[in-house]
Amino acid sequence: MTSYSQVKEQLVAAAKDCGRDPSDITLIAVSKMHTVDEILPVLEAGQRVFGENRVQEAKEKFTILKEKYPNLELHLIGHLQTNKVKDAVALFDVIETVDRIEVAEKLADEMKKQNRFLPCFIEVNTGSEVQKSGIVSRETLSFAAKCLELGLNIVGLMCIPPVDDEPAPHFALLKKLAKQLNLKELSMGMSNDFPIAVQLGATYVRVGTAIFGQRNYA
Repeated sequence: MTSYSQVKEQLVAAAKDCGRDPSDITLIAVSKMHTVDEILPVLEAGQRVFGENRVQEAKEKFTILKEKYPNLELHLIGHLQTNKVKDAVALFDVIETVDRIEVAEKLADEMKKQNRFLPCFIEVNTGSEVQKSGIVSRETLSFAAKCLELGLNIVGLMCIPPVDDEPAPHFALLKKLAKQLNLKELSMGMSNDFPIAVQLGATYVRVGTAIFGQRNYA
């Protein structure tokens, strides 16, 4: 598990470089479009927090894996369709992509039905990209208030900076918004930029390609 070990080493080094305790930062291994056979070696190396984008794909892979590894923690890090909310609440342990009021309402209702009140992150579209999901920065505070009124357990914010932008300003903006909301958790940083995210306060980093290699989109 050389790639996984290297990522862990990079994470520890990035934390120490800015005077942070590495244990304050959780690595999410992003296993979307990777098979159970590819996930197992990472599990056996000790990784227990994974991220998946699609509810159905995650259900097919992780229903059995969660039985075998009961301390496995699964984060939904992709766009959540309202018709998948029931399955998402049943399977995932953390929802990182609360991005619109319809989803917030459905999640609140379903969590009450299942008596399963999952930690949630609000996804912030820090680049105001029209093609990307997420709440635009200027509406984050009011949206968070609505989510809290619904009874959602909002613990933090997440973002995916525009691919051609320098990530640091986006991470800094997310940190500023989280401070205004008194939220402690920041999910930001991926394979190419997670050391920068660590320097700017990330408590969760989402790393896929650097651990599992390129995905097969065929």
